[in-house]
Amino acid sequence: LGEAGSLELIKKILSKNVIAKNFIGMGYHGSHVPGPILRNLLENPGWYTAYTPYQAEISQGRLESLVNYQTLVCELTGMEVANSSLLDEGTAGAEAMAMIARTVNSKAKNQFFVDQNVHPQSIDVMKTR
Repeated sequence: LGEAGSLELIKKILSKNVIAKNFIGMGYHGSHVPGPILRNLLENPGWYTAYTPYQAEISQGRLESLVNYQTLVCELTGMEVANSSLLDEGTAGAEAMAMIARTVNSKAKNQFFVDQNVHPQSIDVMKTR
C-alpha cells in the first residue's frame, strides 16, 4: 500500500467519525487561542509527556507549565510572587475559601456558602479543605 492509498484509507476511516457534544470538564467554553500559544504550549508534547525516566506521568510537564505561568505573571505585573495553582478552578475556589476563613472569627469558620451553579468538581475540592 503506497502513500496515496494510505491517505485514501485514512480518509475513508476518518469519514466514519461522528462529531458529538463534549461534556468533559463541564466548564469548557469555546474561546480563541492565539496561534503562538496554541503551537508553543498546547500542541507541544514537551509540556504534557514524560521526559524523565523516573517520572512516567503527566505531572512533570504540568508542574513546569505552572512555574512558567507563575514567572510570566510576575514579569508582566511586576509582583514579587504569583500563585500559579489558580489555573485550576477547584483549587482557586478552595484557596479563596481558606483565605476568607483566615480573616473571620473562629466561630464562623465552619460555615461557607457556595452558589448552586458552581461546578460539582470545584465544590468537591472545597469540601476537602
